[in-house]
Amino acid sequence: MKCYLAAAIQMTSVPELEKNLAQAEELIDLAVRQGAELVGLPENFPYMGEDKDKLAQAEAIAYKTEAFLQTMAQRYQITILGGGFPIPVEGTGKVYNTALLVDPNGQELSRYRKVHLFDVNVPDGNTYRESSTVMAGTELPSVYADELLGNIGLSVCYDVRFPELYRHMSSKGVDVIFVPAAFTAFTGKDHWQVLLQARAIENTSYIIAPAQTGLNYNRRQTHGHAMIIDPWGVILADAGEKPGVAIAEINPSRLEQVRRQMPSLQHRIF
Repeated sequence: MKCYLAAAIQMTSVPELEKNLAQAEELIDLAVRQGAELVGLPENFPYMGEDKDKLAQAEAIAYKTEAFLQTMAQRYQITILGGGFPIPVEGTGKVYNTALLVDPNGQELSRYRKVHLFDVNVPDGNTYRESSTVMAGTELPSVYADELLGNIGLSVCYDVRFPELYRHMSSKGVDVIFVPAAFTAFTGKDHWQVLLQARAIENTSYIIAPAQTGLNYNRRQTHGHAMIIDPWGVILADAGEKPGVAIAEINPSRLEQVRRQMPSLQHRIF
C-alpha cells in the first residue's frame, strides 16, 4: 500500500440523469486535477427523484451509469466508486441499491448491494420507505485487496448505523471504508459526523464518505458534509454544504501508527 490522495465528492443530484452525470464528471475532473487517485461518488449520484420515476427509468440509469463509471475510470486513470444507483431485479419490480468499484482499466473490482434499507419516519415530518422500491442485498460487503490503495470495503448510507457490518470488514483486514450517502438534513445534523468517526475509530480505518447536499427534489433535503476521516477519528477534509470535493491523504504509516498505539482490534473477544 502506498501513500496517495483520495476524494469524496459532494453533489446535489436531481431527477435528471444527464444533468447529474455532467455534474459528476465536472467534480471528478476537479478531484483529479488536485491529484486524487481514489474517487468516491455519493449514493444516488446519477438520479434523485420520486420513486415511481426512478423505477420507470431504472434500466436506463443502470446502463448509462455503469458505462459512465468505466469511462471516467479509464479517461482519468483512477479507481472510482459509484456510491449507489438502481439496478433492476428481474421479476420483482424493484431494484438493488448498488455500489460499484471500478479500476483505471474500467474493470469491476467490487460490487455491493445495500443490505440495510431506510424505512423511517423522520421527526421533521418526512417518511421514507426505501423497501417499497429497493430489494435488500443479502451478502455482506467483500473487501477488495488493492496492492497500491490498500484493502477497500464498501457500504452505503444507512449501513453506517450498523457497526456489525463494519466489524465484518475489519475482520477481513479493511484499511479504507467507503460510506457514500444521501443522509437527510434532519438526521445528518446530529448523527452523520459522529457515526462516521465512530466507524473510523472502532475499526482503526480510514473513512471516505461522499455525500448528497441541498435540495434534491420536492422536500428532499440532504445534509452534505462529505468527509474523509483518519483511523484516529480526525476529520481530514469536509466539503461543507455546497457541491464540491473533500480531498485528503491516505497514509499507510498513519494506519500502522494508530493500530500500534491503540491495538483494540487485537483485543476483540467476540
